[in-house]
Amino acid sequence: MAKFDVVDLNLKKVAEIELSDEVFAAEANKNLLYEVAKMQQINRRRGTVAVKNSSLVSGGGKKPWKQKGTGRARQGSIRASHWVGGGKAMGPKPRDYFYRPPRQVRRAGICAGLSLRAKENKIIILNEFVSDGKSKATIKSLTKSLKLTSALVVDVKTNVKLHRAVRNLEKFDVLTPEGINLESVLRHKTLVLTQSAAKAINEALLKARGGQG
Repeated sequence: MAKFDVVDLNLKKVAEIELSDEVFAAEANKNLLYEVAKMQQINRRRGTVAVKNSSLVSGGGKKPWKQKGTGRARQGSIRASHWVGGGKAMGPKPRDYFYRPPRQVRRAGICAGLSLRAKENKIIILNEFVSDGKSKATIKSLTKSLKLTSALVVDVKTNVKLHRAVRNLEKFDVLTPEGINLESVLRHKTLVLTQSAAKAINEALLKARGGQG
């Protein structure tokens, strides 16, 4: 079991917490990080790009001139791809870019990201994060007390005031333990977890991987 210090908003140690090695001390496998990060990015592609081909362009149903005897090259339609205003030949069509690696790979990728931040000593575990719901006081706690310039804050969804305060901050993001994902972990150099959030993440990922601790 990996041991982490639990601190208050003044970075003073108040307790210790034990979290599973499988979640917070796993190997930072680059292949896992790549696959899971790629999944999140590629699944945001809407794939709605399209152009009209010759069958979709209006007009051109009549042969522009007879086949022979005019001295001009034969033409079948003014909406052929080589005509101005014609349809596009071999143009892009709507497609689905959906990509989803196995569930174990997705979970292992998040564990690898959390373990990477733990190895870098970039995880701060707070005993609690009380907020009045105002962004001004919350940014003061993050920048002045915790001395952070950017971070991902994770706390249980019942702490509504904290989520409301952090979501308005430009360089800080906030998630619930259920919403933790690799891209958010990698985007921020520091993770700020409350003790309850750390336990929830640990239990959820252990259960998903079938680990025992």
